[in-house]
Amino acid sequence: MRRATAGTALAAAYATLAGLVAAGTLSHADQWAIDHLMPGGSDSSSKETFADAVIPLVHTHWRDPLDAVASLVTLPGQVVVSGLLVGVAALLLLARGRREAALVWPATWFAATAIEVLCKSTLARPALYRHGHHLVGYDASWPSGHTLRVLIVAATFAAVWPRARAALALWAAAALPLLVASGAHTPSDVAGGLLLVALLLLAAGAAERSALLRRALRGGPAAAAAAPRRP
Repeated sequence: MRRATAGTALAAAYATLAGLVAAGTLSHADQWAIDHLMPGGSDSSSKETFADAVIPLVHTHWRDPLDAVASLVTLPGQVVVSGLLVGVAALLLLARGRREAALVWPATWFAATAIEVLCKSTLARPALYRHGHHLVGYDASWPSGHTLRVLIVAATFAAVWPRARAALALWAAAALPLLVASGAHTPSDVAGGLLLVALLLLAAGAAERSALLRRALRGGPAAAAAAPRRP
């Protein structure tokens, strides 16, 4: 019951934040962040392409220390890299006999990425600027996919190695501010990613503990009853 209430609250908060971003209610705060919190931001008005999204480190400015550090620290949240990492973690979980977790975490990664793509293709915020240049890349940058995948990777590997939870939490805590400082995302993008990933992680925990999933994967009474009988 508590999980259902928490899930409903998170879903409502996510939908509300989406509406505020689309309406421009948060544009003043995001614009302030661009002006004051993004030393690594650029004046580029180019829009992210498919190649930009799938090729790791393709636009990293290695001579800029902040951009280089941010790119490396957040690299596990890149779509291709994160998918590979979650896949490796799932294989490790499967080797340990944790079939439910091995299915749930890749499914969570897939759901997060699908929702991100859907939201970015349908939600557009009012224009944001740097030095008078329209930053087209922010028009459809909500929610932050890197935020989603950084936290999913951290949670997945915490499931594999529980003793590494503190180190993974420190990495995630460092990665999220760097997404803003480097100019990759606005604060509202990161906030959207945080709300969505909290909802997805709540669902993942419930799914992993689901008796129905356990029976389906381990061939419990329901599977046995459905199995054909030999004459």
